[in-house]
Amino acid sequence: MSLPLFEAEWVLWLLILMSLVSIGLVIERIIFFFTRNVDTTAIRGSFAKLLDQGDYDGAAKLLAKHDALETNVVLFGLRDHHKGPDAVEDLIAGAMGKEKQRYERFLTILGTIGSNAPFIGLFGTVLGIIRAFADLAGNIAEASNVVMAGISEALIATAVGLLVAIPAVIAHNAFRSLLKKRVGNTELLARTLLAQLKAEE
Repeated sequence: MSLPLFEAEWVLWLLILMSLVSIGLVIERIIFFFTRNVDTTAIRGSFAKLLDQGDYDGAAKLLAKHDALETNVVLFGLRDHHKGPDAVEDLIAGAMGKEKQRYERFLTILGTIGSNAPFIGLFGTVLGIIRAFADLAGNIAEASNVVMAGISEALIATAVGLLVAIPAVIAHNAFRSLLKKRVGNTELLARTLLAQLKAEE
């Protein structure tokens, strides 16, 4: 019982490290998402007008001004518009998968932290309780105080685990929701392009 493994302190340090990683990833993803936020409605209006005029070069320049999921994916297909709507649709589908990887970066880590931090905290609590009962065996005279103090300290690990997990899960779900919205906006722009190409056939 004197082994470092049975000390709950290392679990708390691990949880603190996970918390710092989680905070860093959330800040990075916030910056990434919001620096690539575009007004899809406004872009679609200008985009549709240029397509109606047959100005595909102008439409490409319009999309190239922005580094966003919506514009990058549609631009990839637009550059080969002369190949026809079926080919463009395939290109857009391929570009969507590639571009989504940029937006999903680190989200798996956030989800892993959110789902595992409570269990790590619980593990720390179990270690702390084991330690408390080990101390109890060596100090029967003050049994009540020893056990209560040990369990109180051990429960801190569970609380810290939840404190780490809850923000990570909220951030993970929020970023997933934002990505889903961006994918929907991309579909709108892509269908605008495909409809124009099909109308010209």
